[in-house]
Amino acid sequence: MKTAAVFLAPGFEEIEALSPIDYLRRAGIGVTTVAVQSSDTKDNLVVAGAHKVSVIADTTLQNYLKDCKDNLPDCVVCPGGSLGADNLAACTELLEHLEKCYSAGKLTTAICASPAVVFGKTNILKDKNWTCYPGMESCVSNYGNDAYLSKYSNQIFVTDGNVVTARGPGASEQFAMELVTILVGKETSEKIRKASQQR
Repeated sequence: MKTAAVFLAPGFEEIEALSPIDYLRRAGIGVTTVAVQSSDTKDNLVVAGAHKVSVIADTTLQNYLKDCKDNLPDCVVCPGGSLGADNLAACTELLEHLEKCYSAGKLTTAICASPAVVFGKTNILKDKNWTCYPGMESCVSNYGNDAYLSKYSNQIFVTDGNVVTARGPGASEQFAMELVTILVGKETSEKIRKASQQR
């Protein structure tokens, strides 16, 4: 079974997290939701989203990292939300894990603010075509990665090798279905598309 991890930090954009969780699970992919909290609340599984929707994660980041030390997931997902992305980017352990997954050829994905704010702080976007929430792309300059801007696109979502990025909440369904297609194939994604009455 293919596996995926979705990282939830306080302030995450709910639809950008729950759409991939839902569609990936419909596709038979084992999804683990991971709470990325501050050091004083690191054992708390409850994560409040940007619109005050609280989600109970499956595990904490610390436990997740122990469990997958020698068995990386096939896909990692970073939802956006301005505060959520900032909180993900503030977690050094997570950034190291994302780079490890990327280097191992795992599907490394982000949506909304997270491509710029989270991936922009790593080497993941180096020489990659990518997108993010309009206006957030300049955040990569905060980390000295101005070179990433030359590959920025205003497309709804962009797939370049094992990196998938998307613009924002309205792209959540397309983003999620792109992950399904890459991980388990067009036949499964088409079945899900029809069954869920997608446009």
